[in-house]
Amino acid sequence: MKYRKLGKYGTRVSTISLGGWLTYGGHVEDSNSLKCLEEAVNQGINFIDVADVYMKGESEKVVGTFLKDQERSDLVISSKVFGKMSDNVNNKGLSKKHIYESIDKSLDRLQTDYLDIYYAHRFDYHTPLEETIRAFNHLIDEGKIMYYGTSTWFGAELERAYGIAREYGLVPPSVEQPRYNLLDRHIEIELFSTINYTGMGVTPWSPLAQGILSGKYNNGIPEDSRHKLVNELPDRELNDEVLGKLKKVDEIAKELEITMAQLSLAWGLSRPEISSMITGASRPSQVTENAAAADIELSTEVINRIEEIMDNEPQYHPVYGVNYRASKQL
Repeated sequence: MKYRKLGKYGTRVSTISLGGWLTYGGHVEDSNSLKCLEEAVNQGINFIDVADVYMKGESEKVVGTFLKDQERSDLVISSKVFGKMSDNVNNKGLSKKHIYESIDKSLDRLQTDYLDIYYAHRFDYHTPLEETIRAFNHLIDEGKIMYYGTSTWFGAELERAYGIAREYGLVPPSVEQPRYNLLDRHIEIELFSTINYTGMGVTPWSPLAQGILSGKYNNGIPEDSRHKLVNELPDRELNDEVLGKLKKVDEIAKELEITMAQLSLAWGLSRPEISSMITGASRPSQVTENAAAADIELSTEVINRIEEIMDNEPQYHPVYGVNYRASKQL
């Protein structure tokens, strides 16, 4: 296993991590979930990511059961706040009240005294950003969290948060958790620029596009797949054109004697902005397979071949794109 710093910050996370979205506390039996977590530690994975809304807290409870028998300081544990947890009008969002109350509930479910990372799961357009930033800073001062981050925020929103933190002498967000994979590269246009400026880490979710990039859908959708369970894969990512391209990418994986999942994860890790790829796993064997991607370094030639096949590099607006390319040449 390899480890990278969380952006410019000192904490190091395994380049492959394990997340509980769509798996632990719901679709995967608890006994098997614990086996996956145990295998993660065996493979050198030190970063485990969940959220309060994952199975309405059940995912956190499974990880909490696992943490009881672990050396807490050996692991980097993250959770999130924002999503609606009940019908209570204040039990959602990023208000001071919801953040303060949610952290204690998450810590209780996780059976730990602190979180290494606490993410603002989405941007809250109904709460002043300064209120949210001050609330997270208060949790840092109390020792309940080490860092706070964001998930699925736009670059402009991160710039605003960074600016407010600097203005008032507060700690800015340290890490962003976006969706990023070989099929969804939108963050390369705007977000990476902000990330490089602020020094934030990046810990993408869905690096295998809910299993599409593992190759398991190349010949159809299995009945026991996550797609059948949650039906959230957009048509633009699961169609004949995309699957035709992925079959060609799979041929490259076979040439390298690795799996398509490993190739897809290694492709993501080729970007220096990425701190860790948050993977999901319903079986210990998947954890083992994904963890092996940490040691795979793709050559520039291979990366170019993959991107030529996919032909999906995000494009700038036709007018602004000309200005962008011109500025890069100065």
